[in-house]
Amino acid sequence: MGQGGARRRLHLRIRGLVQGVSFRWHTRRIAGSLGLTGWVRNLPDGSVEVMAEGEEDALQNFIAWCRKGPELARVESVEEHFADPTGEFFDFRLIH
Repeated sequence: MGQGGARRRLHLRIRGLVQGVSFRWHTRRIAGSLGLTGWVRNLPDGSVEVMAEGEEDALQNFIAWCRKGPELARVESVEEHFADPTGEFFDFRLIH
């Protein structure tokens, strides 16, 4: 275990103006810089869904970024749910 605390799994649902503003691309970039694995995808209702695994500190920094998003985004809400990690991810992917 690194210095960032225990590994966790995080599921996010981000609502607002989060599609068509490069939210997924920036999410993948930020997640990679924090050493997270998982995926991000757009949902039909206009929200963005994220599944990420990593150290607790990195996940908290990631949540803080998701609450703001990239420059053109307007985040209205972020739902977060933590669980035990599964270790199924090896990188962070943008799902189409």
